Amino acid sequence: MKSSHTIRLMAGLLAASAMLIGPGHAQTSETAATAELLDDGAVQITGIDQPGQDAAIPESCAEQTGVAALVACTAQAFLDTLSDDQRAQVVLALTEENSTAWSNLPCGADCRVGILMSDLDDTQRQAAMAVLMAASSDSPGDGFDEITQIMMADDILTASQASGGGAPGGEPPEGMEMPADDAMAPPDGMGGGGPALSYSSGTYLIAFLGEPGTADPWQLQFGGHHLAVLRTFSGGSEVSATPNFIGVEPKVWIKDGVTYAPLDDDRDAMVDMLASLSDEQLEAARLESSFSDVLLGPGKDGQFPETKLGLAVSQLDDAQKERVLAAIREWVGDTTTETTEAIMAQYAEQLDETYIGYSGDTSLTSHGDYVRIDGPGVWIEFVCQNGVVFGDQIHYHTIWRDHEADYGAVYDFAGSGA
Repeated sequence: MKSSHTIRLMAGLLAASAMLIGPGHAQTSETAATAELLDDGAVQITGIDQPGQDAAIPESCAEQTGVAALVACTAQAFLDTLSDDQRAQVVLALTEENSTAWSNLPCGADCRVGILMSDLDDTQRQAAMAVLMAASSDSPGDGFDEITQIMMADDILTASQASGGGAPGGEPPEGMEMPADDAMAPPDGMGGGGPALSYSSGTYLIAFLGEPGTADPWQLQFGGHHLAVLRTFSGGSEVSATPNFIGVEPKVWIKDGVTYAPLDDDRDAMVDMLASLSDEQLEAARLESSFSDVLLGPGKDGQFPETKLGLAVSQLDDAQKERVLAAIREWVGDTTTETTEAIMAQYAEQLDETYIGYSGDTSLTSHGDYVRIDGPGVWIEFVCQNGVVFGDQIHYHTIWRDHEADYGAVYDFAGSGA
């Protein structure tokens, strides 16, 4: 059954949208697209493709061993496709100002550094996406697949707005506030004249902070609305995969009989973790505060709460502890196998010093439902919010940080704790 909320895009509207974000970046497969909100909350779509499906690791990099070497090789291959002016936009100084220039808002280059996907030709865009592919899990539904589905969701929002279904920079969900304009501005000299909110897979940016290689520290940044991927490499190893912000709206859509729900596995793992708790344990895990967004989103670097709240994982039995680890792996597992196993080994060792907490309902189905995992290293939050474009639906925000390893521990955020 289909609801009365039906979006119909004419070919002219879609063509205009494609022109705004550049050739190949509207990710449209037909001259017209449709998006229908079904009664169960899923969005039925046509004419919008998942970005990045034409990307591939260059043959010249195929023999590289280790994630750091592979990512550095694909990064250099991407740089080789750029003009001098484009390269200057991508390779920037490894500074705190540049590293922390990320957001979950649809503000494009006004709150991020790097070069827009829409400013690249098809060959350059494929090479850029290959860097992200090299740095991410290749498992279906995780890593690179999850990232490109989130980008696809932005094109669905673009389609909705083109038909009058929403407006860029629309009203935020209840309990949320848009940051002030100066909080969304890029670092000095990085361009941008104030917030320019827009949704599309073309308004994602890629940057290298420091020169890609296997010796000196450098950072891969890729991000846009609902996404911030920050990976730090040094001495031939990946030393950090955080901060890592992932969100999505709409949360579920269907195309050609295939269902896309990029964060349902993350949500389900948190629900399973909470469902394993007894009534007494649930009471201990309940947080006094309520949350309409993640606590440690953009601009909150180093502001971890001084006291861990909720239920100590040391109080759980072995089966319950496995569910905590399974929930953590949904975020850590978006990285390469090499990185995932190294980080999970650390988090497993720290498990008895880790706490879990929640507010709202444990089903994670309504605005304000929230869950947190907080350990000596790991910090993961998942929250449900009212929709912005699809206002009668919820959408998800999540953040994975590390108390010790954010940004590769290059910066000292001492004194900024909550």
